[in-house]
Amino acid sequence: MFSKLVAIEPVSLVPSAEKALHSFAKEIVQYNDIPADDSDVASRIGDADAVLLSYTSRINKEALEKCPNVKYIGMCCSLYSSESANVDIHYANQRGITVTGIRDYGDEGVVEYVVSELVRCLHGFGQEPWDGMPREITGLKAGVVGLGKSGGMIADAMKFFGAEVAYFSRSEKPEAKAKGYHFLPLDELLKQSEVVFCCLNKNTVLIHEAEFNMMGNRKILFNTGLSPAWDEPAFIRWIERDNLCFCDTLGALGGKHLLNHPHVRCMQVSTGRTRQAFDRLSEKVLANLTEYLKDNR
Repeated sequence: MFSKLVAIEPVSLVPSAEKALHSFAKEIVQYNDIPADDSDVASRIGDADAVLLSYTSRINKEALEKCPNVKYIGMCCSLYSSESANVDIHYANQRGITVTGIRDYGDEGVVEYVVSELVRCLHGFGQEPWDGMPREITGLKAGVVGLGKSGGMIADAMKFFGAEVAYFSRSEKPEAKAKGYHFLPLDELLKQSEVVFCCLNKNTVLIHEAEFNMMGNRKILFNTGLSPAWDEPAFIRWIERDNLCFCDTLGALGGKHLLNHPHVRCMQVSTGRTRQAFDRLSEKVLANLTEYLKDNR
């Protein structure tokens, strides 16, 4: 059992999971707002040996240096790599601090968002049909950039509705080939796809000026990641032409300054944060705590 566990900000646990936290530590402290800066983060952690945070704050070296008791940091958000994490994992490793994160808890809502917006766009629900007259997803050339969990689910959804699915990833995936998905170089995928779905890890940028030029015009681009998958100046030049971009969050889009562009559709809502997602998030956070304490009795 930990001596003191601090959630430095709202971490989206369901009430039953918040109650369960008391079985992991002698003292529980939960903050209901986001810390203002690194000094505030360090102050909230204080003498705690366990820390929880969500995706809205960072715990860096400077904050951890002021908190010598920390043994465990639980990210109540996605952890894909040390480079994309909002915790300085490299420094934590040097200190012997265990950092855990979770994955695959909000993908279902993202897929529903993509399908919903694409159908509205193609059919012309509340807007002009993209092709001038209503059309189905059937026969649509759909390209997925990044075939992880969410990218794979989007590919499956597109296939279900009859799209021709191609994908680009770091390597060809046998399970995708078995489903009939075509592995293509990025340039070729961007050139031939009518709709492109970017499903990349945070801070992963693959689309630059040359790639946007390869995409050309009359294309629809979805970004479902936590940050832009493109260089912003090149994106702005591309979106000025006859193209359309969908993002659910400002983080995926790149900022408020792009919100009012007539070719941008941004919900300003994290579509993966559903009731069911909070249940899955809570289960995974508690499972990480249980596993850590089991291994460090």
